[in-house]
Amino acid sequence: MSASGTLAIPAPRKLGARSRFSFGLGSIAYGVKDSGFATFLLLFYNQVIGLPASQVGLAIMAALMVEAFVDPLVGYLSDHTRGRWGRRHPWMYASAIPVAIGWILLWNPPHWSHAATLVYVFATALLVRVALSAFEIPSSALGPELSSDYDERTKLFSYRYLFGWGGGLAMLALAYGVFLVPDATHPVGTLNADGYSHMAFLAALVMATAILVSSLGLHHEIEHLPKVAKSTETFTEHFRDFRRTVANRGFLILMAAGVFAYTAQGVSFALSVYMYQFVWQFGQGDYNWLSLALMIGAIGAFFLAPALTKGGDKPRIGMIASFASASLLVLPYVLRLLGWFPEIGSPYLLPLLLTIFSANTACGVSAFILGAAMLSDVVEDSEVRTGKRSEGVFFAGGFFVQKLVGGLGIFMASAILAFAAFPQGAKPGLVPVDTIDRLTLVFIVLELGLYGLAGLFYARFPFGRAEHEARLARGLTPPA
Repeated sequence: MSASGTLAIPAPRKLGARSRFSFGLGSIAYGVKDSGFATFLLLFYNQVIGLPASQVGLAIMAALMVEAFVDPLVGYLSDHTRGRWGRRHPWMYASAIPVAIGWILLWNPPHWSHAATLVYVFATALLVRVALSAFEIPSSALGPELSSDYDERTKLFSYRYLFGWGGGLAMLALAYGVFLVPDATHPVGTLNADGYSHMAFLAALVMATAILVSSLGLHHEIEHLPKVAKSTETFTEHFRDFRRTVANRGFLILMAAGVFAYTAQGVSFALSVYMYQFVWQFGQGDYNWLSLALMIGAIGAFFLAPALTKGGDKPRIGMIASFASASLLVLPYVLRLLGWFPEIGSPYLLPLLLTIFSANTACGVSAFILGAAMLSDVVEDSEVRTGKRSEGVFFAGGFFVQKLVGGLGIFMASAILAFAAFPQGAKPGLVPVDTIDRLTLVFIVLELGLYGLAGLFYARFPFGRAEHEARLARGLTPPA
């Protein structure tokens, strides 16, 4: 609420290129983190350091679950921060150095005992994620504050996801092309411990720089943000009201969709290197083409999500994108089990795989963009109902779900590897076919089920363009 008693709804304005660019740029840090956590962390501590996959998965999941419960506190503190730098920027600026330090520590473990190293994984993973939450939650919460325009919010989060995926994929390309390459003592590049260490220092610099440049680029927007009166409520009173805020139907539906979508993504990302190396037997150069294909898909989503929803509604398009993403993701594995996909060594294998992976990425990223844009629209719906503006709470809730079930996804991936009896220290081409078949079959069933359920929940989102614009038209006066 503003000091005058009216709702603090931002103007439905179009933003300039600088603000859109800066809003997106900060997500590079999150993309780099996701790329490292989801693609390499389990592999690094299992295959390079030598810890059992199931125990590493449990340690990572524990860190993510503990950190997920910190996110509501970050959201609360951000919503209740006041000063000449607004509610968000103090947290955004302060996060840069701790993120960089935590990332370097995570990929440079000391030579400790088995148990101590597991504790180290837990502690450093937790440090990285808490520090990054101090940036990502306030930064994302700026989205609905910058504009209340229905289409502008989709464009804003298109930038955010483009830069997030771009940062993650750029680091992935550097990993496969520069840092994790075979040498005289490491015939398999992804088992090169020194490569992970060197990559961590560069990634830490990139993450800190992205955070600071994004924060500086949005600093001029502080004067245009909704003026929210200083709150006198205590932390205890806040959590009494928190229940009413998060009971918003639209928010609960999006959180349910997120439970299934982010679990599916966690499983897929954690198993991706195993799939590339052991199912499709990628060569070193193939990973560079993979990064390019995934980047093309992310760029496609940048244009696809706003185009599909221009003049229309987000929920139905989100459902279609989620269904299409699931179908494309599992298609190569289904065809392989049926014997209808090109064999290993075929010149058609890589181009066909990359085409499907690119299309899958475009659909999957589009669904996540629309989910974030719908979450922004929930802010005004809640404000009209409760008289309070709580962007930090809602985006903290979104990240809470994402991290809680993202950790579950990594743990499930480690359980799938154990179920498939996947050998430790495995070499491409030498893993039994029965093991590969068990791995892919469980993967297919889980991904179809999880992404399918996410799509069904997107379709149940309770309002679209017309309801949002009607709310803006009448929402400058709180309900009686």
